[in-house]
Formats: sequence, C-alpha cells, structure tokens
Amino acid sequence: MRTSPTAEPTAAARRRRLGTAFAAAAALALAGFGTAVQADAATAAPAKASWAKTPCATPKHQGELACDSLRVTGGLTAFQQQAADGITPKATTPSGYGPSDLQSAYGLTSAAASKGAGETIAIVDAYNDPNAEADLAKYRSYYGLPACTKASGCFKQVSQTGSTTSLPTSDSGWSEEISLDLDMASAICPNCNILLVEAKSATMANLGTAVNEAVSLGAKYVSNSYGGSESSSDTSYDSSYFKHPGVAITVSAGDEGYGAEYPAASQYVTAVGGTALTKSSTTRGWSESVWNTSSTEGTGSGCSAYDPKPSWQTDTGCAKRTVADVSAVADPATGVSVYDSYGVTAGFYTFGGTSASSPIIAAVYALAGTPSSGSYPAKFPYAKAGTSALNDVTSGSNGSCGGSYLCTARSGYDGPTGVGTPEGVSAFTG
Repeated sequence: MRTSPTAEPTAAARRRRLGTAFAAAAALALAGFGTAVQADAATAAPAKASWAKTPCATPKHQGELACDSLRVTGGLTAFQQQAADGITPKATTPSGYGPSDLQSAYGLTSAAASKGAGETIAIVDAYNDPNAEADLAKYRSYYGLPACTKASGCFKQVSQTGSTTSLPTSDSGWSEEISLDLDMASAICPNCNILLVEAKSATMANLGTAVNEAVSLGAKYVSNSYGGSESSSDTSYDSSYFKHPGVAITVSAGDEGYGAEYPAASQYVTAVGGTALTKSSTTRGWSESVWNTSSTEGTGSGCSAYDPKPSWQTDTGCAKRTVADVSAVADPATGVSVYDSYGVTAGFYTFGGTSASSPIIAAVYALAGTPSSGSYPAKFPYAKAGTSALNDVTSGSNGSCGGSYLCTARSGYDGPTGVGTPEGVSAFTG
C-alpha cells in the first residue's frame, strides 16, 4: 500500500493483499536459527543475515489480520557480527540482542532495575501458545531476569473472555509471535507483571475484544503486534476497542514499507515504527536509522485514509492521522533474541519486525508509570520532541513519497520513526 504525501490515498493504494493471500500461504520451514552461528572473522567475511516472515504474517483465513514479525533463518546478525569484528557481545549463544543490550540502547538500565513493580503489561495476540509460560521462563532464566510465573501471580494467560482454562486453539505461528512479545516486555521491564490475552482468531473483532478484556483486567499498557488494510469501519473499531483513556495502547506500524495500516492508524493508540539498531562509537554507544529492507519490506508509515488526526499531531502532509508516533528496533538484521519451542526446535531465535518494537514501547510506558486519568498516552512523547528524552532518528527511508518526511527520516518528526526512540522514560509520562 502506498499513499500520497499531500492527498488522500486512492482505494487501490489503501489495500494490502493480506486478506487474499491466505489461500496461497504455505508453512515456512521449521528448521530454525536456534543457536548462534559461530563466526570466524580470520577465515571468511561473515554472511549477512537472512530471514523469512513468521507463519502468522500471512493470514490463514479471509478477514484475519497478520502479525508483524520476521525470523532470522541464516547468516549473521548485527549482534554476531559485533563478535566477529572484535566487539564483545553481551552473550554468546543467542544470536540477537538481549535485555542488557536493549536497555543500554534506550537509556533504560537504571529504570529497568528499579521500576515496574506492580505494573501489568498486557500482550494481545491471536490463538494459543501452550508453551508460553515455559518458554518465558527459559528466556528470563538465561538472561538473569526474575522469574515470572502463573503460580507467583506475575504471569497470567487468558482467553479473550478472561478464561484461564478455556483457551483458543493452539497455533505455532502465533506462538512465535507470542514468545517475541513476552520476551520484549520482559527485556525492558523485568519487574512488571505480564498478562497474555489470546483472541480466538485473528479477526479485528476478536483481537479488539481481547484488548477490551486486557483493560477490564486492569492492564494500563497493552501491546498489539498485528495489522492489516484500513477500511471504512476503522473509526467504529476505534470507539469499540481502542478508546481507553488512561491506558497506553501500542500498535506495530507494519512491516511492508511505506503505507498506513490499521490499528496503527487509530487515533487512540501509539503507532510504533521500526529502526535498524547498531553499536557505534558515539556517546550514546548506539546508532539508528529507518528500517528498510526493500520496497515491500520495512517499517510502515504514512497517511490514514479514514482516521481523524489527533490534536497533538501538527504535521501538515496528512489531512488525517499520520503513522508513526515513536519507534524502536525492528530490523531483523539487527534483531532481538527470543526463546521459542512450540512447533520449532526449542531454542533461541532472532526476530525482527515492528512486532518487536510495539512491546518494547509498551514496556517503556510501564517503566514510566501509570498514565494520568483521561489521557491518551500517544500524546506524551510529542511534548518531548527535540529534547534529550528521545533519540531523533534522522537517516533512512522506507519507500517512495516524493522525498517528503512521510517516508524519509529527518530532524524532528517523520513518518517512519515518529518523534524518535526512547532515551530513558521521561518522554512517556503524562
């Protein structure tokens, strides 16, 4: 989907092919990237990472939405190439960034150690992951994070109706997504409780019902790592599922490059774009650019065709809602470490996609503390735009939009990365 930087998109441009691709979808190879590829820099140049969409990134049924995740299947990630280049990584077995890397990159090391107790991050996904608790335990144990179990009350897994016993049908593709989401919430806010709400299918109605259930169960931070084509029904979905004042609802901006998708385009959510994250010699120690692999793969951005522009957005290139608001790492080549075992060889894998950035930002909101009553937390980062509370991403593009800020990074607000990435938590309070 592509949109015009100055005018409403055409109907053809608005439509992604998510809903029609399901019949042609085939199961991806389950052979994974479960352990780190060992690089020998002295004998050969390291091969760049390669990856594929996770199975849930292609809808199984007409009318379902897609998850926004990709899994590395070969080659070396940025994490591993750091080792090959003589930079000591934080760990040697997983092939993606772990909690200490992500906390360091976003200025969260101190907050992650001292904040988050008593806060609950909700993860909304479709279908059931029967290994969710066990896989989460593996990830947290490996990285030295405190245990988070059902028995302790830290972890809870429910259906869209709140049942802990009558869960949806298990699905290996969505289980990969669930593992990614749970691990990213843990990486950023290890002291937070986690609520996993599983919709019975990936339709907007069921996922939206799961969002409402998460809020009714007390979550003040709700991450959604899925999306699809915009439609004329979106404004009604807004009021039915996403209008929750005082709750930070984050949504992945999409993985298909320039073009807006829903529910990231909802006026009531924080739309989260994606970056490529690498270590650098800067004072920060890290650098970021817009995640863009090709004309059909990269972070989403652009103008909504239907959703009104929220009052805190002042850019002029879109008459309606502009995506995104903020961003975090999403490039699979600079991907994150995840432990998964359902339907794949049990072990650590590396994932990317804006499915990674959404739970990261939800967890940053959780570290920042409970949003003020009646607020829409998507507004909070805009008040700190251009300050040291955010890392302004100024390089890269995710497509063709006439060179405008809607697809091209620049100083200040731009579509692919919003007002930037977190540098601590102060941009996420209000």
